[in-house]
Amino acid sequence: MLHATAEENTKPGTLDWQMTRFRFDTAETVQTSLIGGLRSRTIEGYASRTSVYPGESIDLMVSVEPACRYTMDVYRLGYYGGTGGRHMGCLGTFDGEAQPVPMETIERLRECSWKPAMTLQIPEDWRSGVYLVKLTRQTSSRAQSYIVFVVKERRRTDILVQTSDLTWQAYNKWPGMNSIYDDGTLGLWYMGPQVRVSFDRPYSKYCQIVDQPLSCGSGSFLLWEFPLAFWLEAEGYNVTYCSNLDLHQDPELLGRCKVFISVGHDEYWTRQMYENAAAARDAGVSLLFLCGNAVNHDIIPYDNTLTGAPFRAFARKERFLDEYELMGSTTFGPGYGDWTVSNPDHWVFEGTGMKEGDGIPGLVGWEYHGAPFKQIEGLEMLAHSELTGVTPPSARQKHASPRVGDGKHAAVIYPGPKGNWVFNAGTIWWAQGLSSPPGHIPAKGVFGRAQGPDPRVQQMTRNLLARCIGTQTDV
Repeated sequence: MLHATAEENTKPGTLDWQMTRFRFDTAETVQTSLIGGLRSRTIEGYASRTSVYPGESIDLMVSVEPACRYTMDVYRLGYYGGTGGRHMGCLGTFDGEAQPVPMETIERLRECSWKPAMTLQIPEDWRSGVYLVKLTRQTSSRAQSYIVFVVKERRRTDILVQTSDLTWQAYNKWPGMNSIYDDGTLGLWYMGPQVRVSFDRPYSKYCQIVDQPLSCGSGSFLLWEFPLAFWLEAEGYNVTYCSNLDLHQDPELLGRCKVFISVGHDEYWTRQMYENAAAARDAGVSLLFLCGNAVNHDIIPYDNTLTGAPFRAFARKERFLDEYELMGSTTFGPGYGDWTVSNPDHWVFEGTGMKEGDGIPGLVGWEYHGAPFKQIEGLEMLAHSELTGVTPPSARQKHASPRVGDGKHAAVIYPGPKGNWVFNAGTIWWAQGLSSPPGHIPAKGVFGRAQGPDPRVQQMTRNLLARCIGTQTDV
């Protein structure tokens, strides 16, 4: 009998979940910011929640300018025979209008209060996954954008994948210069106080490393995280999904899985998220950090000031100084290089044919993990390499760190207390080595790029999951 994720992937897929047309503001049309080209005011939207269970409701807010009719189609992303998505239904055709850009607060917060286009009650038979609502103008331009949200499930599962939506939102500049790194000037990487960002606004075009307008509205899921989800479902794993916010607000999800995965660019966490992940590890859940620059900044959650909805905004608090006690190694900023084997006899490398010094070209980037390491009993280094394109700590603004030792990537693993494991790949680009699904643009940075799917990365990930899923836990 097929488990729920495998059964879901037997249903017909479609390539039509992908956007094919877009239109962004230009510098001449932007009146709310100093930078043009990030926002698509012609059609844009957001959801009232980052994640939802079947049977619960979510509001979808949409603005179109100039006013016109538009359609909303919902897709679940997965494998589906290689198409990457399944059409869950057309929500209808709607009369759209322009909705206002909110005034900026003293903390540079832009908190929209748009009228809902519709309230969607999640059908009971929708499986856990990342869902995209594709918005399409019914005019000659046919311009499109996305709204993204996660459907959770309360069933027991082997793997729970967390989306990195706190980091998506931290870098979201909508409507122009309102990321957590903006101070209202053209300066880069502001790290001071008095900045807050809100989930009650659309995602603008992603502003780092890769220019991919056809992902607008999806945060950075399609860029850094979708290759993992696509590969897991193609391999037939029993997998569910959650939002970053669920690790903070809904930690019972961790008690229903054997493996918890952090993927891609998972930089922003709350202290409560950290404690919940550590508690799950101690209870026997394996943690796989298939990511880089993770658990870097501790944040302060805020409720919506108008509706009181919980955790709809956040501000930067301070840098984590104990992330290596959870992940085994330390988080750092930019750095590029090969993922180079240093411990080839470890079981992680079984079936890969890799020897000491063998490297997977370009897999480390664009941010990474490395020394210093927590002195955890049984911790072993699996890979170690010198990096290029590393910003010296003295010149770094975005990732200022008092620590020494950055400039060298490391991947580590250590045993948990109940036969479980904690693995840290140490690179944002690990998922780039698993698959390159439709709609995905391969990663490249200023000083490096990943080559794409690699059978060695795939086999190492299979080895890790086989050990972790086979673990007997008491949760």
